[in-house]
Amino acid sequence: MAAEPSRLATRKRRLRSRMAARPRWSAADAERAARAAAGHLAASPELAAAQVVVLYGALPDELPSRALYSAVRAAGVPPAFPRMSAGGVLEIVVEIEWEQLVPGRYGVPEPPFGCSARSLLPGDLVLVPGLAFDRAGHRLGRGAGYWDRTIPAPRPAGLVVVGVGFAWQLIEEVPHGPDDRGVDAVLTEAGWHRVPRRGGP
Repeated sequence: MAAEPSRLATRKRRLRSRMAARPRWSAADAERAARAAAGHLAASPELAAAQVVVLYGALPDELPSRALYSAVRAAGVPPAFPRMSAGGVLEIVVEIEWEQLVPGRYGVPEPPFGCSARSLLPGDLVLVPGLAFDRAGHRLGRGAGYWDRTIPAPRPAGLVVVGVGFAWQLIEEVPHGPDDRGVDAVLTEAGWHRVPRRGGP
């Protein structure tokens, strides 16, 4: 259930602290998890149907994304990466190579400026990191709101948003409000959790 604004902010802040307090996986374990998640992605109908896959440059506490990129490339689907803009939304840069990513705002790897960008479109499969997800498709981000402002509402048919993380980040409940954008599925090293079809964004 959506909460009143100040109470919602408090609940989100507490959950962020709780998730941040979890012991970090070793780099080797995180890479093994990433390879397992990439295997699930490679075999999925979501990837088979995608015209473009929007990936993310992972921060140290997120599921590494290089293996996901390799799975997308192996499937012959054009990869894309988001770039933070001054307007507080993410610009999508298509056909960008992993080696072209540079540190952006907050240290997030992103395409350099000078590459042409667009918004999200039907046919995009969007892989979104997060601190926590629940089985109803709610996502907890870091609080800057970039993805929430970028994912359109109502969501057009054919635009698929997938939360990506470690299996322990799939929890019982994520606090959420009307401006928070949910995900259609969650992908972890343990496999897929697909969210039952729901109305709204």
